[in-house]
Amino acid sequence: MAYLTIREFGEDEFIEKKSRFIGYAKRCETEDEAKAFVAEIKSKHKQARHNCFAYTVGENMGIQRYSDDGEPQGTAGIPILEVMKKSNVTDCAIVVTRYYGGILLGTGGLTRAYTKGSSIALKAGGVVEKIDGARLSFHMEYDMLGKIQYICGQNLWHIEEVQYSDKVIVHVLAEENQIEEIEKKMIEVSSGKIETSKSEEGIYFKEENRLFKVI
Repeated sequence: MAYLTIREFGEDEFIEKKSRFIGYAKRCETEDEAKAFVAEIKSKHKQARHNCFAYTVGENMGIQRYSDDGEPQGTAGIPILEVMKKSNVTDCAIVVTRYYGGILLGTGGLTRAYTKGSSIALKAGGVVEKIDGARLSFHMEYDMLGKIQYICGQNLWHIEEVQYSDKVIVHVLAEENQIEEIEKKMIEVSSGKIETSKSEEGIYFKEENRLFKVI
Protein backbone atom coordinates (compact mmCIF):
# COMPACT_ATOMS: atom_id res chain seq x y z
CA MET A 1 0.00 0.00 0.00
CA ALA A 2 1.34 3.40 -0.99
CA TYR A 3 -0.63 6.47 -2.04
CA LEU A 4 -0.83 10.21 -1.44
CA THR A 5 -3.07 11.96 1.07
CA ILE A 6 -2.69 14.94 3.43
CA ARG A 7 -0.93 14.90 6.75
CA GLU A 8 -3.17 17.24 8.75
CA PHE A 9 -6.05 19.69 8.61
CA GLY A 10 -5.34 22.56 6.23
CA GLU A 11 -6.85 26.04 6.02
CA ASP A 12 -5.98 29.17 4.03
CA GLU A 13 -7.81 32.04 2.35
CA PHE A 14 -7.57 34.91 -0.11
CA ILE A 15 -9.61 37.81 -1.48
CA GLU A 16 -10.57 37.98 -5.15
CA LYS A 17 -12.44 41.11 -6.31
CA LYS A 18 -13.88 41.61 -2.83
CA SER A 19 -15.08 37.99 -2.55
CA ARG A 20 -13.49 36.08 0.33
CA PHE A 21 -12.51 32.48 -0.44
CA ILE A 22 -11.58 30.13 2.41
CA GLY A 23 -10.16 26.72 1.57
CA TYR A 24 -10.36 23.81 4.01
CA ALA A 25 -8.82 20.36 3.59
CA LYS A 26 -9.13 17.34 5.85
CA ARG A 27 -8.01 13.73 5.67
CA CYS A 28 -11.06 11.46 5.55
CA GLU A 29 -10.76 7.67 5.59
CA THR A 30 -14.41 7.03 4.65
CA GLU A 31 -17.18 8.75 2.71
CA ASP A 32 -19.12 9.25 5.95
CA GLU A 33 -16.18 11.18 7.38
CA ALA A 34 -16.02 13.31 4.23
CA LYS A 35 -19.75 14.06 4.38
CA ALA A 36 -19.49 14.96 8.07
CA PHE A 37 -16.63 17.35 7.33
CA VAL A 38 -18.58 19.08 4.56
CA ALA A 39 -21.58 19.42 6.88
CA GLU A 40 -19.33 20.86 9.60
CA ILE A 41 -17.95 23.59 7.34
CA LYS A 42 -21.40 24.42 5.96
CA SER A 43 -22.69 24.78 9.51
CA LYS A 44 -19.73 26.99 10.42
CA HIS A 45 -20.35 29.28 7.45
CA LYS A 46 -24.13 29.43 7.22
CA GLN A 47 -23.95 33.07 6.12
CA ALA A 48 -21.62 32.35 3.21
CA ARG A 49 -23.06 32.47 -0.31
CA HIS A 50 -21.43 29.17 -1.30
CA ASN A 51 -19.70 26.19 0.34
CA CYS A 52 -18.44 24.20 -2.63
CA PHE A 53 -16.68 20.88 -2.12
CA ALA A 54 -15.16 17.74 -3.52
CA TYR A 55 -13.71 14.61 -1.97
CA THR A 56 -11.97 11.42 -3.01
CA VAL A 57 -11.93 8.27 -0.90
CA GLY A 58 -10.12 4.98 -1.43
CA GLU A 59 -6.62 3.96 -2.43
CA ASN A 60 -7.55 4.24 -6.11
CA MET A 61 -9.92 7.22 -5.68
CA GLY A 62 -12.83 4.80 -6.04
CA ILE A 63 -15.24 7.35 -4.54
CA GLN A 64 -15.34 10.84 -6.05
CA ARG A 65 -18.01 13.41 -5.24
CA TYR A 66 -18.33 17.16 -5.77
CA SER A 67 -20.80 20.05 -5.59
CA ASP A 68 -20.98 23.55 -7.06
CA ASP A 69 -23.39 24.57 -4.26
CA GLY A 70 -25.18 27.18 -6.35
CA GLU A 71 -22.25 28.41 -8.44
CA PRO A 72 -22.59 28.04 -12.25
CA GLN A 73 -22.28 24.40 -13.22
CA GLY A 74 -18.70 23.19 -13.55
CA THR A 75 -17.05 26.28 -12.04
CA ALA A 76 -16.45 25.06 -8.49
CA GLY A 77 -16.86 21.38 -7.60
CA ILE A 78 -15.05 19.96 -10.61
CA PRO A 79 -12.10 22.41 -10.33
CA ILE A 80 -11.71 21.41 -6.66
CA LEU A 81 -11.82 17.73 -7.58
CA GLU A 82 -9.33 18.26 -10.41
CA VAL A 83 -6.79 19.75 -7.99
CA MET A 84 -6.90 16.55 -5.93
CA LYS A 85 -6.75 14.31 -8.99
CA LYS A 86 -3.80 16.17 -10.52
CA SER A 87 -2.01 15.94 -7.16
CA ASN A 88 -2.94 12.22 -6.92
CA VAL A 89 -4.39 12.86 -3.45
CA THR A 90 -7.09 10.62 -2.01
CA ASP A 91 -8.78 10.04 1.36
CA CYS A 92 -9.26 13.80 1.39
CA ALA A 93 -12.13 16.29 1.41
CA ILE A 94 -11.84 19.95 0.42
CA VAL A 95 -14.43 22.66 1.00
CA VAL A 96 -14.00 26.14 -0.45
CA THR A 97 -16.26 28.72 1.17
CA ARG A 98 -17.10 31.94 -0.66
CA TYR A 99 -18.40 35.15 0.87
CA TYR A 100 -19.65 37.13 -2.11
CA GLY A 101 -18.14 40.60 -2.45
CA GLY A 102 -20.58 42.09 -4.93
CA ILE A 103 -18.48 41.73 -8.08
CA LEU A 104 -19.15 38.95 -10.59
CA LEU A 105 -16.10 36.88 -11.48
CA GLY A 106 -17.41 35.13 -14.59
CA THR A 107 -17.07 31.41 -15.23
CA GLY A 108 -13.32 31.61 -15.90
CA GLY A 109 -12.71 33.71 -12.81
CA LEU A 110 -14.72 31.35 -10.64
CA THR A 111 -12.88 28.31 -11.96
CA ARG A 112 -9.53 29.95 -11.20
CA ALA A 113 -10.68 31.06 -7.74
CA TYR A 114 -11.94 27.63 -6.69
CA THR A 115 -8.83 26.01 -8.12
CA LYS A 116 -6.70 28.38 -6.05
CA GLY A 117 -8.86 27.87 -2.93
CA SER A 118 -8.45 24.11 -3.07
CA SER A 119 -4.74 24.33 -3.94
CA ILE A 120 -3.87 26.49 -0.94
CA ALA A 121 -5.95 24.26 1.36
CA LEU A 122 -4.11 21.20 0.08
CA LYS A 123 -0.76 22.93 0.55
CA ALA A 124 -1.69 23.91 4.12
CA GLY A 125 -2.61 20.30 4.90
CA GLY A 126 0.68 18.98 3.53
CA VAL A 127 0.67 16.28 0.84
CA VAL A 128 2.33 13.09 2.08
CA GLU A 129 2.70 9.49 1.01
CA LYS A 130 0.83 6.92 3.08
CA ILE A 131 2.79 3.68 3.36
CA ASP A 132 3.39 0.53 5.39
CA GLY A 133 6.36 0.83 7.70
CA ALA A 134 7.99 -0.15 10.97
CA ARG A 135 10.46 0.97 13.60
CA LEU A 136 13.90 -0.64 13.30
CA SER A 137 16.22 -0.66 16.31
CA PHE A 138 19.95 -1.37 16.05
CA HIS A 139 21.89 -2.28 19.21
CA MET A 140 25.64 -1.72 18.93
CA GLU A 141 28.87 -0.85 20.69
CA TYR A 142 29.82 2.83 20.85
CA ASP A 143 32.64 2.48 18.32
CA MET A 144 30.10 1.50 15.63
CA LEU A 145 27.92 4.60 15.96
CA GLY A 146 29.85 6.88 13.58
CA LYS A 147 29.89 4.28 10.82
CA ILE A 148 26.14 3.61 11.18
CA GLN A 149 25.31 7.31 11.15
CA TYR A 150 27.37 7.67 7.96
CA ILE A 151 25.66 4.70 6.28
CA CYS A 152 22.23 6.06 7.18
CA GLY A 153 23.12 9.49 5.83
CA GLN A 154 24.46 8.05 2.58
CA ASN A 155 21.28 6.04 2.02
CA LEU A 156 18.86 8.74 3.25
CA TRP A 157 17.65 6.54 6.12
CA HIS A 158 16.49 9.07 8.68
CA ILE A 159 17.61 8.38 12.27
CA GLU A 160 14.70 9.20 14.58
CA GLU A 161 16.44 8.66 17.90
CA VAL A 162 19.71 7.52 19.46
CA GLN A 163 19.67 6.05 22.97
CA TYR A 164 22.80 5.80 25.09
CA SER A 165 23.30 3.27 27.87
CA ASP A 166 25.74 0.35 28.15
CA LYS A 167 25.26 0.11 24.37
CA VAL A 168 23.98 2.51 21.74
CA ILE A 169 20.55 1.95 20.21
CA VAL A 170 19.80 3.66 16.91
CA HIS A 171 16.13 3.87 15.87
CA VAL A 172 15.08 4.25 12.23
CA LEU A 173 11.53 4.41 10.84
CA ALA A 174 11.58 2.53 7.55
CA GLU A 175 9.29 1.61 4.68
CA GLU A 176 8.25 -2.02 4.73
CA ASN A 177 9.82 -2.67 1.34
CA GLN A 178 13.20 -1.33 2.55
CA ILE A 179 13.44 -3.18 5.86
CA GLU A 180 15.22 -6.27 4.55
CA GLU A 181 17.75 -4.15 2.67
CA ILE A 182 18.48 -1.96 5.70
CA GLU A 183 18.88 -4.87 8.10
CA LYS A 184 21.17 -6.68 5.64
CA LYS A 185 23.34 -3.57 5.22
CA MET A 186 23.65 -3.03 8.98
CA ILE A 187 24.73 -6.60 9.58
CA GLU A 188 27.16 -6.40 6.66
CA VAL A 189 28.96 -3.20 7.73
CA SER A 190 29.20 -4.39 11.35
CA SER A 191 30.36 -7.91 10.45
CA GLY A 192 27.34 -9.26 12.29
CA LYS A 193 28.01 -7.36 15.51
CA ILE A 194 24.80 -5.30 15.40
CA GLU A 195 21.59 -6.73 16.83
CA THR A 196 18.43 -5.70 14.97
CA SER A 197 14.80 -5.70 16.03
CA LYS A 198 11.53 -4.53 14.48
CA SER A 199 8.48 -3.02 16.21
CA GLU A 200 5.56 -0.62 15.70
CA GLU A 201 4.57 -2.06 12.34
CA GLY A 202 1.71 -0.11 10.78
CA ILE A 203 0.74 2.85 8.63
CA TYR A 204 3.09 5.83 8.31
CA PHE A 205 3.28 9.11 6.44
CA LYS A 206 6.35 9.77 4.31
CA GLU A 207 7.75 13.24 3.58
CA GLU A 208 10.92 13.16 1.52
CA ASN A 209 13.13 10.60 3.36
CA ARG A 210 11.39 10.83 6.72
CA LEU A 211 8.50 8.78 8.11
CA PHE A 212 5.88 9.92 10.62
CA LYS A 213 3.47 7.76 12.59
CA VAL A 214 -0.16 8.28 11.52
CA ILE A 215 -2.20 9.85 14.31
